[in-house]
Amino acid sequence: MPEGDTVWRLAQRLHEALAGRPLTRCDLRVPRLATVDLTGRGVLAVVPRGKHLLTRFEGGLTLHSHLRMDGAWQIYAPAERWRGGPAHQIRAILGTAEHTAVGYRLPVLDLLPTAEEPRVVGHLGPDLLGPDWDAAEALRRLLDAPRRPLGEALLDQRNLAGIGNVFKSELCFLLRASPWLPVGELPAPERAPALAKKLLEANKRRPARTTAPSARPDRRLWVYGRAGRPCLRCGTPVRSADQDPAAEERVTYWCPRCQPDPPGN
Repeated sequence: MPEGDTVWRLAQRLHEALAGRPLTRCDLRVPRLATVDLTGRGVLAVVPRGKHLLTRFEGGLTLHSHLRMDGAWQIYAPAERWRGGPAHQIRAILGTAEHTAVGYRLPVLDLLPTAEEPRVVGHLGPDLLGPDWDAAEALRRLLDAPRRPLGEALLDQRNLAGIGNVFKSELCFLLRASPWLPVGELPAPERAPALAKKLLEANKRRPARTTAPSARPDRRLWVYGRAGRPCLRCGTPVRSADQDPAAEERVTYWCPRCQPDPPGN
C-alpha cells in the first residue's frame, strides 16, 4: 500500500500536470459517477491528505481517490501509449490539452462538494506532510489508548496520517521498541511523532525509500522485508509476524535483540 511519502509525490506530479488548465476529457468509470462530466472545468489543485488524494475543480467540486493496495494514477503525454494496465481496470480519465491522468484499479473514487471534504478526510489525524501537522496533537492521540500496541497505534490514520506498514516497522526499530509494546510504555513517547515526521519528510522526494545509512539497494531499510536476514545493527535474524491477522499487508518486521518483546509476549 502506498504510504504518505508516495502519495505526496504523486499529488505533486498530478498537480503539475493538471492544475491551472481546463479539462478537455473526463471519464469516471464507476457506476455512481458514470454520468458525471467535468469537461471544461479548470483544475484548481491536487492535494494530498495522508494517503488520500483530493483533486479540486472550479465550481466547488472535489474528486476524492484512495489507492489502497494496488490502485495507481499514471500521467501520459498526448501521443504516449497508456501502460498502466488493461482498459477494464481504468476507473478515471482526466485529460487536458497537455496531459492525461489515468486512474487504474482505484478502490475509492467519490465526487463531492469541496466544502464537504471533511466528510471523507475529517477523521484523519495530523498529516505528517501537511500544513496542519501538529506534533502535540499526534502525541495526544497516540497516547489516548495507552494499552494499544505501538505498531497498531502508528498505523491508525486517526492518530497521525501517512504511516503505512514500511514506516511502521522502521519507526519501531529506530525507537528500539517492540511493535507489541503498549504505546503508553514507550520511553520518551514524543520521539515517535517527531521521528515519523523526519522520516517522511526525508523520503517525500526520494524515488527509493531509505531509512538506513546505506546506498546499497538491499540495505536501504533497517528491518522491513528482511525476515530471516541479519539485522543491519546487530546481526540477529530479523523476524516477521502478522500484527493484524485479518490484514496480510500488515506483516510486521522487527529485530528481537534490538527490539525485545514486552513482558508477557
